[in-house]
Amino acid sequence: MHSSLPATMTEIHISTPGAPDVLQPIQVPLPAPKPGEVLIRVQAAGVNRPDVLQREGNYPIPPGANPIPGLEIAGTVAALGEGVITHAVGEAVCALTNGGGYAEYCVVPSGQVLPIPRGVSMQQAAAIPETFFTVWANLFQLGHARRGDVALIHGGTSGIGTTALMLCREFGIRAFATAGGQDKCEAIRELGGEPINYRQESFAEVVMAHTEGHGADVILDIMGAAYFADNLATLARDGRLLLIGFLGGGTAEHVNLQAIMAKRAIVTGSAMRPRSTQEKSAIAASLREHVWPMLAQGRCLPMVSATYPLLRAADAHRHMESGHHIGKIVLTV
Repeated sequence: MHSSLPATMTEIHISTPGAPDVLQPIQVPLPAPKPGEVLIRVQAAGVNRPDVLQREGNYPIPPGANPIPGLEIAGTVAALGEGVITHAVGEAVCALTNGGGYAEYCVVPSGQVLPIPRGVSMQQAAAIPETFFTVWANLFQLGHARRGDVALIHGGTSGIGTTALMLCREFGIRAFATAGGQDKCEAIRELGGEPINYRQESFAEVVMAHTEGHGADVILDIMGAAYFADNLATLARDGRLLLIGFLGGGTAEHVNLQAIMAKRAIVTGSAMRPRSTQEKSAIAASLREHVWPMLAQGRCLPMVSATYPLLRAADAHRHMESGHHIGKIVLTV
């Protein structure tokens, strides 16, 4: 590697599963990129719900993945592995990592690295990959959301939710979204969505009433079991229910299979982290084609709720667990 690079770096490791304070800085040797990989000097890293679950010991790490938390970063290319011709040293990039984002440097497969669109800051760029990859792969590729559809987005002010709402607005999809407070409902409205305060009203009743009984063609759900029956009730005929989280439990009981048959419903879901490098690279290429031009025009930019220095990763996790953020939380290096 280049002689100007340091021999060691700081990374935030999980000393033992537990509360935010188990996130501790340690000094480790600088990683070297293998063939097909890129070493990125990290300037900002996104904080996501899977990071919290991993810290708690509730998110299994796929074989071969980096055990250091952090699934998305932005920075500059520091070194190239053998055979990489798609990027250049010094280039400003963001990337979906295979772990390891909470660090001063991170190695990433080259296909998961994207140029930062013109006019996008490092903090904004670090808040793009995990949520945009997830929403694009699920709502648009798996769920086939298209212009004229009705979508229901649960957790409308999360990083996933705000990203989904912006992309729905961009692609002509009518979007309802759930949230638990008036300020969050107002944020959903500002993003072009139709808010539903789940503390005060039934999302199934609201969606059915405001779509003249049509329902939602596609539902992006982070809750799982707790919402399963009501999600089925909300689906339109030929509707698609996409499960991407289990905040409300992972086992749904007393499922009405007749409701699935009657609506010809498709119930599916996916996780991003276990996908292969080839799958992630294909999603990256699709995003670059369909979404990157919008970002370069200043549209659909991620909402950054708060930033924390890398060494205060524990505070960033406490902020996420409070549920008070609207949009993304980002670490700066």
